[in-house]
Amino acid sequence: MRKARGSIALLILSVGTIAALLLGIGFLSVGAGAQQRGNEEARAPQEKQVQQPPAYNPYPPGILPSDLPQELERVRGEIQFIENEAIGEWHALGPVAYTGQPPIIKGNGYQAMRVLGKLMNYDENISPFKNTACAACHMPYAGFSGPIPSVNLTMIAYPGSFRFRAGKRTAQRYTYSPDFPVLEYNTTQASFFGGNFWDARATGYELQSPDAHQAQGPPVDTQEMMFPDTACIVFRLSQAAYRPLFEQIWGAGSLEIKFPHDTEEICDTPGGASKFGSDTQPVKLTPEDRSLSNDDYNHWAQSVSFFERGDDVSPFTSKFDAFLAGNYTLTTDEMAGYNLFKGKANCNSCHLDGRSTAPTPPPPEGTAPNSSDNGAAADTRPLFTCFGYANLGLPLNPRDAFYYQTTPDFFGFTGNPYGFGYRDLGVGTFLRSGPGTWPNPNSEWTSLAPAWDGRMQTSTARNVAMTPPQCPTTEAPGPYFQKEFFHNGYIKSLKQLVHFYNTRDVFPFPGVTSGHCPSGKSEKVDCWPEPEVPGPTEDMTVGKLNLTDHEEDLIVTFLETLTDGFTTAFPDRNTYRGTCMTGGSASTQGNSSLIPTPPLPPCATAICGVPPLPQQPIP
Repeated sequence: MRKARGSIALLILSVGTIAALLLGIGFLSVGAGAQQRGNEEARAPQEKQVQQPPAYNPYPPGILPSDLPQELERVRGEIQFIENEAIGEWHALGPVAYTGQPPIIKGNGYQAMRVLGKLMNYDENISPFKNTACAACHMPYAGFSGPIPSVNLTMIAYPGSFRFRAGKRTAQRYTYSPDFPVLEYNTTQASFFGGNFWDARATGYELQSPDAHQAQGPPVDTQEMMFPDTACIVFRLSQAAYRPLFEQIWGAGSLEIKFPHDTEEICDTPGGASKFGSDTQPVKLTPEDRSLSNDDYNHWAQSVSFFERGDDVSPFTSKFDAFLAGNYTLTTDEMAGYNLFKGKANCNSCHLDGRSTAPTPPPPEGTAPNSSDNGAAADTRPLFTCFGYANLGLPLNPRDAFYYQTTPDFFGFTGNPYGFGYRDLGVGTFLRSGPGTWPNPNSEWTSLAPAWDGRMQTSTARNVAMTPPQCPTTEAPGPYFQKEFFHNGYIKSLKQLVHFYNTRDVFPFPGVTSGHCPSGKSEKVDCWPEPEVPGPTEDMTVGKLNLTDHEEDLIVTFLETLTDGFTTAFPDRNTYRGTCMTGGSASTQGNSSLIPTPPLPPCATAICGVPPLPQQPIP
């Protein structure tokens, strides 16, 4: 086990160097150790590692963390442990069969569906090189967000099945994500609500579940699990050890598909490969088998979503839930933080706490939301989100690995042809059906795009502070677990997050990009670089909250009460086998790894030049 450290040494790994590292650990193979060999034996015989060519590394020094190969292997071991746990839960289910009219699985239907979803979530075979599960970016001990501290500190997005392609955003927590409603535009409020992903692209319109819709994305995302065809997921399900459970739930013969002879070869190749051209269905199925495959893929998504809705992921077991039930009394600091959260800091205007509103006397005695809430809870399972979207004015983060993927990889795929001309317009890009997102399924929304440029999903505040038990906080000096916050990972601690909301407009530096704050100023303390997407879409309800330093700390204390596992242990939270970090200060956490933003070219025409144009030019 490595010694705990206050910062992570970074180095540039050439293609040859990484290839040698990969060879040294068996091409990231499963059979590197006795425990992993035991895991391999528990899996189906056909689930063997697929070797991949030398890693893709277009990155300059300091982008990839030096411990990345080892950390990827560490997470894989944890995933395989939980997958074997799920296999045991499957075998303990007992008979699973539909009875009655309408047919319903009597007695263990809930358990069966959730175990199936868990098996899928931790199945590494749902990737071309059989080395990346959904859980690779979403582990329990991180609140089902990114599990590698050094990645959270440096490259932001997680590498996918073909190392080291990576996406462009942080791994969102998917605790409570099944509660997000189908994306809709409320004409009275002139706002979008619901959907999933940072940019709302998982609308859920077909499955009537944005969470299930979201589950269909990563397996065929060119930067994540990377299959070139949804039929590949179904193909691998047909080979899975848990195939009998899938067919017991979704129907005998549901995986009886006549796959072409070249399916294995196609599915062993990551999406985006030049050999596929623009073909999104390279597995050539008959219309009947394609329809069956599509149904199976929908069932994949529904099963994963039901697992995420259950107590393994979204259990409502935090201190705050116990407080709402009258079974816990918030400490003096926790209550003070809560009062700030719903009062002076105005947090619950977006992260709704579900409490009643007490009468407020007129000025000068008081104005809402400054009065005490003495009423009963209006919602005993508040989700701490409004399901909306906001442009918070975050700076562009030059550490994001996505900016550097400007050259073709081994398979002829270029992740980001725009380089630093890329601007993340969030919902605005989705509404235009722009690059790096999904098609907008409602043409009536397209004209709304300029008003939604730069807006990202308001995530639930639940489990924002969750860490492994041995690293009990997100905050330096710790011992702490390094996380990343907001869509581009620019913020590295909850203290910084609250300070950003508090002082964004107190210490603004127009024209300054990250890594270039003036001498005598500390970035993220008394210097906030200019927003990536400035202009009229920026949320001006935050930025100058007049909180003291101590009040910021109290809000962090309250946010920690939203961590599940207080009333009942959070499942699999103790699987972390990495190290904690120590030292430093939460105020400047991560600043030792800042790098200067290069001179930025204008926003690429393919992003900012797509009608309807942004309300003002985006630099």
